[in-house]
Amino acid sequence: MRIGSVLCAVWLAIGGVAAGQRGDYKGSFGCSRAGTIAATIAAGPLNYAGVNPSINCTVRHSQ
Repeated sequence: MRIGSVLCAVWLAIGGVAAGQRGDYKGSFGCSRAGTIAATIAAGPLNYAGVNPSINCTVRHSQ
């Protein structure tokens, strides 16, 4: 159980670094940007193997 937790933390940390290197943390945060950051962090080391997650979404505005 402990090794699984360590591997998960390392996986997510590598994803966080990859998101920073891609410049995902710069600029204003919207639905698409937040989704892309989450997908990049979840992909972890796969980002360095060519995975390029990108999320596009829209938020409905009530009138």
